Amino acid sequence: MRIQVSRSGGFAGIERRAEIDTSGRPDAAEWRALAKAALAEGHTAPRAGVPDGFHYVITVAGHTVHCADPDLTQAQRELISRVLKEGA
Repeated sequence: MRIQVSRSGGFAGIERRAEIDTSGRPDAAEWRALAKAALAEGHTAPRAGVPDGFHYVITVAGHTVHCADPDLTQAQRELISRVLKEGA
């Protein structure tokens, strides 16, 4: 499963993108469960956040949702953090 995260906004307005492919990973089931939870609470259109906050686009296996600070769920926050840290 391919998971993509795009982060934009913030004080400097710098966009950051990362992607991870969970195929063949020993922790693929954990990623799948986290992605499912993150997508469940996402929105189909961009959401208004706070000034200088980050906006995120999460795409999992072709399904895309939008979310923004400070209204991230725990699953969204964890998935975003992990993909931006481990992804290329």
